[in-house]
Amino acid sequence: MLQGRTVTLRPATDADVPALTAIRATPEVRRWWRGGDDLAEAVRADLADDELTVYAIEHDGRVVGAIQWYAETDPDYRHASLDIFLDPAVRGAGRGGDAIRTLARHLIDEYGHHRFTIDPAAANTAAIRAYAKVGFRPVGIMRRYERGADGRWHDALLMDLLADELPD
Repeated sequence: MLQGRTVTLRPATDADVPALTAIRATPEVRRWWRGGDDLAEAVRADLADDELTVYAIEHDGRVVGAIQWYAETDPDYRHASLDIFLDPAVRGAGRGGDAIRTLARHLIDEYGHHRFTIDPAAANTAAIRAYAKVGFRPVGIMRRYERGADGRWHDALLMDLLADELPD
């Protein structure tokens, strides 16, 4: 369990699937975190992915989102990539930033990571602003990076954060 200022991160389990599915089903989250017709199965698939570590984000004893990471293990390119989603009802109160800082600090201290990446959709301006508040900087546009629910390819913004830039 990882303790932030306002959130607790703990390994997500099958018991979290209903809460995480409900959050993923909200229009504000589903727009960016698709998952096909069976969102519960998409959440279970993330939990079962051996290359992905998923934490439930809790606030006041309630699951309010998830944050996940995976590592690029090639020693010449080693870094951690993060993804996060939050219940729209708790946005704007710093919970996402706290979760990101808490996880990044853990990855620095426990795994020696020196660099983090995140890749929001280029049109997801709210997420980009939130990541910038944590210290992530734009690296560049990844053109036609992700296929959208509409079947078309959409751009994403690659952002990164160096360990020594992480605010306390």
